[in-house]
Amino acid sequence: MKIKEIIVVEGKDDTTAIRRAVDADTLETNGSAINAETIERIRNAHEKRGVIVFTDPDYPGEKIRKTISEQIAGCKHAFIPKELARPKSGRGIGVEHASPEVIREALKGAQVMDTESVEEISQEDLIVAGLIGGPGAKERRERLGRLLRIGYTNGKQLHKRLMMFQVKRQDFADALAEILKEEQDA
Repeated sequence: MKIKEIIVVEGKDDTTAIRRAVDADTLETNGSAINAETIERIRNAHEKRGVIVFTDPDYPGEKIRKTISEQIAGCKHAFIPKELARPKSGRGIGVEHASPEVIREALKGAQVMDTESVEEISQEDLIVAGLIGGPGAKERRERLGRLLRIGYTNGKQLHKRLMMFQVKRQDFADALAEILKEEQDA
């Protein structure tokens, strides 16, 4: 599988994992403190070939993703769930621990985050859906993030992420219905 865009990752181990899974070029941020030079390299890559931001599903990875999104509009984003980014043994979390199949699936689902307005899914909609506060909210958000391919978020970030990815109200409702059906069947 050849990837046209340049994939932005955090470090060398991520590059190794990406190259085991797909034929792609990567650009490494070398940590969460992204400097102006790194942003400029990402901007240039985005203008020439497009960029897919593929960071770890943890706080530093989200910080990198946010920094890039604020500086460069129109980048694609790929996500992997935390449980698929853990090593078979030992500690840690990251793209480097994901299997080639998981990496390929995440790259297929890469989407552009866009901040233009869409039909608003309100904070109240999220509370009523049991995605914020209450028992099982975290698990529902994790499942929603996978189904909509927007990654995991905490309760405060969920609304913003839904808006950034321009998630349609119907897609949100369909994903929520699937989550509730799974809960009933369990």
